[in-house]
Amino acid sequence: MKIQPLADRVLVEPVKEGEEKKGGIIIPDTAKEKPQQGKVIAVGTGKLDDNGKAIPFNVKKGDKVLMPKYGGTEIKMDGREYLILREEDILGVISE
Repeated sequence: MKIQPLADRVLVEPVKEGEEKKGGIIIPDTAKEKPQQGKVIAVGTGKLDDNGKAIPFNVKKGDKVLMPKYGGTEIKMDGREYLILREEDILGVISE
């Protein structure tokens, strides 16, 4: 199955932290915070301005982004978790 976001929406795969923290302490799933970083999987068709001209996206497929903890719509597809959110909800692009 494949999902193509519409308008100014972006499909992001959250990047989960490892199970084990420093010192060997294992954190259970119920105590973990939601991931705030993710990888852009697909972008929508774009938003239109008042004149009908397409506004280009600031993110592209493959970008690593910073997201709000509780934004967007969570979906599961092929056993993987994804998040669909508006481009304006993305807080920033992470460069390495």
